[in-house]
Amino acid sequence: MAEQIKILVGTMTGTAELVADEIAEVLTDKGVEAEIELMDDLDSSVFADGGAFIICTSTYGQGDVPDNAHSFLESLKSDAPDLSEVRYGVFALGDMTYAQTFCFGGKQFDEELQKLGAKRVGEMLQHNAAAGSLPEDDAAEWAEGWYEQLTEAA
Repeated sequence: MAEQIKILVGTMTGTAELVADEIAEVLTDKGVEAEIELMDDLDSSVFADGGAFIICTSTYGQGDVPDNAHSFLESLKSDAPDLSEVRYGVFALGDMTYAQTFCFGGKQFDEELQKLGAKRVGEMLQHNAAAGSLPEDDAAEWAEGWYEQLTEAA
């Protein structure tokens, strides 16, 4: 069972950070230390010790990761670390109005982490801003299920 889970946040407007706060609250209620880190100054070394992570990111422009996540994603691609000791979940935010690039921010991280050997726990949640539900409301339910799957996989 994970003692600590790091929630890594890629955001432009702060919505992904609100989602991360909600996820952290659920995990803390379960007795887990949940640490939120904005992706601004992160590089691939954040995964050096392995462990459990949640990628919480929005999508901007033409399916890009948020500005604060660009260098982090590039660091993963260029450093190509062995992430076989990493387990992770993805909460991706997008807008189905842009169907061609829906949730591509989260999908890019998911694809890169898998390529580097990390193991995704559960399904990626792809929140659709056009659907009308608040992402932070969906976050609590997703976090409950994700944490159950994480503990079962341990």
